[in-house]
Amino acid sequence: MSFWSAIVAIVAILAWAKMRSARYEAGLGHPLAELRNASRADPALEREVIELRKRVEVLERILTDGRDASRLAQDIEALREH
Repeated sequence: MSFWSAIVAIVAILAWAKMRSARYEAGLGHPLAELRNASRADPALEREVIELRKRVEVLERILTDGRDASRLAQDIEALREH
């Protein structure tokens, strides 16, 4: 490897390292970026997630309970009304 090839390789490595550190400082590509942004989450989005979790709980209960068909139909209709 010539002297100039080594210089180019070193500069490329330094540029790559600088770019990665800038991404980490900005919170992009960082494994904990979602946890940092969770504190700034949208309240409407949080309400929607809570509502969806409630609906999933009802669906799980419907699937796991041994009920007759009429009760199952009533539960499904109740979900549609929400």
